[in-house]
Amino acid sequence: MSHPLDLFIYCPKCGSKGFAVRNEKSKSCGLCGYIYYINPSAAVACFIRNKAGEYLIVRRGKEPAKGTLDLPGGFTDLNETAEEAARREVKEETNLDVSSCQYLFSLPNEYLYSGLTVPTMDLFFACEVDTYETAAPNDDAAEILILRPEEIHPDDFGLTSIKEAVKIMLTSKERSD
Repeated sequence: MSHPLDLFIYCPKCGSKGFAVRNEKSKSCGLCGYIYYINPSAAVACFIRNKAGEYLIVRRGKEPAKGTLDLPGGFTDLNETAEEAARREVKEETNLDVSSCQYLFSLPNEYLYSGLTVPTMDLFFACEVDTYETAAPNDDAAEILILRPEEIHPDDFGLTSIKEAVKIMLTSKERSD
């Protein structure tokens, strides 16, 4: 697997081919002195729960990890807060409007996109909805599942950070019961 900086051969500022690795997270231009840092892209993932304590889970309709379980979510857009991204992604993938959205924790991840490994920082949110009546799979979601906590198994989730987040959620749920 190649490093994301391997894609940058020419300096994005002056076009010089003297764009060399400085360290694991940056390259610099020997001609103009520009330094480019590779930073993770922000992404959101949502634990959506109704008043009955059931969780809405989706089945991935696209690669990576097509066919595995996932939490609704995706990349944040420019000039969008993480909370706005969480609400937008839930609406895009499930057709649901969340009544509350609270940040929980973050986990680093790598996301394979168009054959490239993109480093991400996945921000996890607890979202609530009144009902799942209008839920419908859209966008990246191929199917919607409504599960009780005891029916959720981390190994059914395909993406590394999501699997880890589900383990954390289930562990904290057990401690709070």
